[in-house]
Amino acid sequence: MKLPHVDIVKYRSIWFGISAALTIPGIIGIIWCMVVFHAPLKPGIDFTGGSILQYQFDKPQELDAVRNVLDETGLHGSQVQKAFISDKEVIVMRTKALDDEALKRTLDKNLEAKLGHFQSLSVDKVTATIGPELLMNGLIALFATLGMMVAYISYRYQFDYAMCAIAALFHDVILLVGFYALFGVFMGTEVDSLFISAILTVIGFSVHDTIVVFDRIRENAKSVGARYKDPVTGEEKKRTFGDVANDSVNQTLFRSLATSLTVIFTLTALFVLGGVTTRDFVLAMLIGIISGTYSSIFNASALLAWWREIAAKRPIVPKAIAT
Repeated sequence: MKLPHVDIVKYRSIWFGISAALTIPGIIGIIWCMVVFHAPLKPGIDFTGGSILQYQFDKPQELDAVRNVLDETGLHGSQVQKAFISDKEVIVMRTKALDDEALKRTLDKNLEAKLGHFQSLSVDKVTATIGPELLMNGLIALFATLGMMVAYISYRYQFDYAMCAIAALFHDVILLVGFYALFGVFMGTEVDSLFISAILTVIGFSVHDTIVVFDRIRENAKSVGARYKDPVTGEEKKRTFGDVANDSVNQTLFRSLATSLTVIFTLTALFVLGGVTTRDFVLAMLIGIISGTYSSIFNASALLAWWREIAAKRPIVPKAIAT
């Protein structure tokens, strides 16, 4: 299948503008979360500590009714979701840590009085001491991954390739974190350890796609400076690095889209038909994969061509002649 030729370098201001339009609101959301939650994202139970209760009622329940009972019991700000186990409705409640057994009994009593008989499927507790450890390990994994990527790409290609690839990765990470910061402010979405896993997975997928494009650019870079005849004007020109970048992206465009769409279709099915417990993780993967596909096609190669153009315009400083 042959896709239409896309001039990436010529319209790079448009691609960069689209990225800015998507990332700037997210950065504002991150700053907002820092003010409200004292963290870049609204932390979940994995980071703050708390309790997760799964109750199965005899009759279907409205989430607002369950939330009202939690508020009356003093568990304000709790999250309530529906899940289905063996085609039976289960109410999942995320609350602050229920260390006081009397508070747990009061909650059960109020739920049974207001909503009817229920069966307790599970009550899990996450201590707050796990949170800093998970966060620190996640940050170490993130920076170690980025450092190894810079070292490998610099060795395998060149340093400017590595910097452009990392810039594209930061674009994907900031966009994903920004979206979830906005979700946390407006929808109360909390992040847990699965979100860190999603970020690392997105980084791996994004850099893999970028490397494929860069590998084709490196192969075609041998023709930089070669003369060719413009098919439109018939004028003889020299091939620039931007021409090579355009051709390389278009040569790998179908492969990149086909690979990404396969993953996107699978994640969409998981998001629509999967369970509640993995929905936030799948949504993070969806946002990250779409962003990574966009950045590897439109941002990384255009940024590399721009870097080379700036480097070519720098004056060459002659070396001093040794006496």
